Amino acid sequence: MTGHPAHHHQETSDLPLDVAVPAVFVVLPAVGYVLLAARARRRNVQAGWSRWRTGWFLAGCVLLAAGVLPPLAPWAYDDFRGHMLQHLLIGMYAPLGLVLGAPVTLLLRNLPAGQGRRLTSLLQRRPVQVLANPVTTLVLGVGTLAVLYFTPLYNATSANTGLHWLLHTHFLLAGCLFAYVLAGPDPAPARPSVPVRLVVLGVAIAAHAVISQLMYGGFGINIHVPVDQVQGGAQIMYYGGDIAELLLAVALIATWRPEHTRCRAPSPQRRPKTARPAIP
Repeated sequence: MTGHPAHHHQETSDLPLDVAVPAVFVVLPAVGYVLLAARARRRNVQAGWSRWRTGWFLAGCVLLAAGVLPPLAPWAYDDFRGHMLQHLLIGMYAPLGLVLGAPVTLLLRNLPAGQGRRLTSLLQRRPVQVLANPVTTLVLGVGTLAVLYFTPLYNATSANTGLHWLLHTHFLLAGCLFAYVLAGPDPAPARPSVPVRLVVLGVAIAAHAVISQLMYGGFGINIHVPVDQVQGGAQIMYYGGDIAELLLAVALIATWRPEHTRCRAPSPQRRPKTARPAIP
């Protein structure tokens, strides 16, 4: 069956808007981050702000731009392999860079003390804790893939531009949330231990592998595109997803700060004085 409906072949007059709107949403966060980083350095010269953090965030913006702008974006409309590459960039690679930039910490450094306390208290509220739970992030990320490719949802998003961009927005937010909970340097409410996060990451790796293999074999999928595109997209998902999750595991270990318990050295004990025998 053929893939995408005719709405993808848009008139030339619409193309600048398709480029301008995504570009604005990529450029604005990048410019805002750079300005906040410069302000943080001016306010505290000694502490400053890590150039590595800035580099990570800008790298995430570049990867996001590669996913939503030409030449990939038009190809993703007409070819399922392009869609899958776009999904990896928007939902897995770009979020890792954005999260490693520690934007919440940067924002806290620039906010007044009162507003910073309100933001910190907001992060501790129950709804945020539920949303930032690793299981929740796993369902939002991997569960969406199962719904997308094994129901008519993908075909619906292919036929509707609004749903198409809504799907991209979900991939980006879910990817950022997953990377933030597992390996983010920013403060997170009730972040579980490293072994628990590694188990969640392992489940995500296994789920991606199963979905891509079912997709390659054509078992239960509901994707109206040629078979060669489906199999090519499955291969991109399998190998590209493994690389992204390996990078996430490295970031998790790199940002791990184990708590060292300080054990005081036992104080030297004095030998008890032995009583001298009485002289008869």
